[in-house]
Order: sequence, then C-alpha cells, then structure tokens
Amino acid sequence: MGKTKITVNRLGLGTNKVGGYNLFVHLDDETGKKVVQTAIDHDIEMIDTAFVYGLGHSEELIGEVLQKNDRHKVILASKGAHQVSEDGTLSLNNTPEFLTKSVDESLRRLQTDYLDVFYIHFPDEDTPKAEAVGALQRLREAGKIRAIGISNFTLDQVKEANADGYVDLVENQYSLLQQKEMAEMIPYLNEQHMTFVPYEPFAGALLTGRYTQDNLPHLEEGDYRLNIDLYQSDQLKKNVAKVDLLKPIAASYHATVAQIVLAWYFKNPKLGPVIPGARTPEQLLSNIKATDIQLSTADYEAIAKIFA
Repeated sequence: MGKTKITVNRLGLGTNKVGGYNLFVHLDDETGKKVVQTAIDHDIEMIDTAFVYGLGHSEELIGEVLQKNDRHKVILASKGAHQVSEDGTLSLNNTPEFLTKSVDESLRRLQTDYLDVFYIHFPDEDTPKAEAVGALQRLREAGKIRAIGISNFTLDQVKEANADGYVDLVENQYSLLQQKEMAEMIPYLNEQHMTFVPYEPFAGALLTGRYTQDNLPHLEEGDYRLNIDLYQSDQLKKNVAKVDLLKPIAASYHATVAQIVLAWYFKNPKLGPVIPGARTPEQLLSNIKATDIQLSTADYEAIAKIFA
C-alpha cells in the first residue's frame, strides 16, 4: 500500500451499509456487525469506514466487533473531514487541528490505538492540501496512523497534497461505468507509487446485473443514488444494456455478473484493493467467491471494450 510496507488482499469491505443510517434506508445494526465478522472470518483484511457513515455509528459498530477479534488481522481504514454544526448541518474541514481531533475520535469509536490508514475524506476549500497532509504525517510519526490517504481529490489536488511525498493512497469513485474521470489520475498515481483504492465498484448496484430494461431501479426518497448521473433517465437504459452484455461471460464462469465485475478489477494491475459494500453476510460471501475466478485475458479485454 503506497510507499509503506503494508500489504493487503485485493478484496476489502466498504462499510457504508454498516451503520450508515444517514445514507441508506432499512439498515440493521446486528446484521451490519455480522457482515464485519464474516469479513474477518474469511480473511478479508481491509475494512474501510468513515465518520460520515452514520456520523460515527459505523465506526462504533466495527469497534464492537474488533473487541472480539485479533486487531492485527485487520487493515483498518477510516476517513474524516465532515464537521457537524450545532444545527446538524455538515461542512468540510481539513485544518490540522480538526484532522487531529478526527483521528483521536475515530480511535475512540473504533476502540483501537492505531489506524492502518486515515484518509482526508473530501478536500475543503481553504486549507492548503500539503498542510492538511502534514498533520497526518505528524500523526503517523506519533504512531496513531500507519498510512496516509486522501479521497475525492482531483488530480491537481492530489499533486498539491503530495508535495512532500507523504500520500500513500487515493480513494476515489471508480467503476467500469465511471472510468473517464480517473483516466489521467491513475497513471500518475502508479508513477508516484501511490495505491488507488476504487470505491463504489458496482456503481451503486448497476453492475450487479440485478436490473433489466423491464426492471429498472426504483429508488426511494433519501437514496443517495438519486444524485448519481448513472441513474438519471437519459443514461440508465444505456448502462443496463452494457451490463446485460456481461451476462453470457458470467455464465461461462458459472458466476454472477457482480463476481465477474470484481474479477475484472482484480486483474487490472492499475487498481489496488477493491472495497465493495455489503448489506448482508450473504452478499459479502458472494463477493468473496470472485477471488477464485481466473478471468482470461480475452474476457478481460472483451469487458474493457464493452465499457470503453
């Protein structure tokens, strides 16, 4: 991972559905904890969370699970940048003081004395990026974090943040349906020995294969996917049509579309660990099966062509 000595398996777990009641409807805390325990039981190393997933609640649930397990088996990553005002509104804050406070609060909620990775979750408008990262470097020197990450940064912002060479990981939105945004950044990250961690690898759920032209998603009010361009009516049918082309490839491997999508990411040498979320242990176990798929070069290239 980056310029550190930390290594990690290709499949991790994103936990916005573990306690992220402000992002998803119908979540259950006990099920969320079972998802995390299932990940640990099946040697998934990277568990990725953030303050904004339930305003600390995801971290608290993960912390409860960690108390029953070997902490050193987990590569624990969290993110911070969101400040909650007295009236409950959120704003972004990357000042050294706020990031230092955020790390300490994450450690408390997660019931651990170090984080393997801490990301600046989103850039704010005012704080110099290298100054913000410098605060994390001091926390690394103090032993509170092992690796420094930034998330949702543009290429120019990444370059500014990495002025002193401290950044190890960049976590940005990326999927087969969302490659153009990262086309310039990924080569730069590889050149600089920074690990790219793609989030939302299933593009919400479009890349799972669950939708058809006759069964398009119906999103409830409050579902964050209502704000994603891929789900807008002018794009939705085209995207579902592309995903349909994966179904015969998946069938040839006796796999699901979601598993084939993950296998494509695993074979992509430009990508680091992939961190799909899971609402239930069953969803996670299905994702784990993708690690056994050896995608042929021909199928890898065919899939790349579909989404080019």
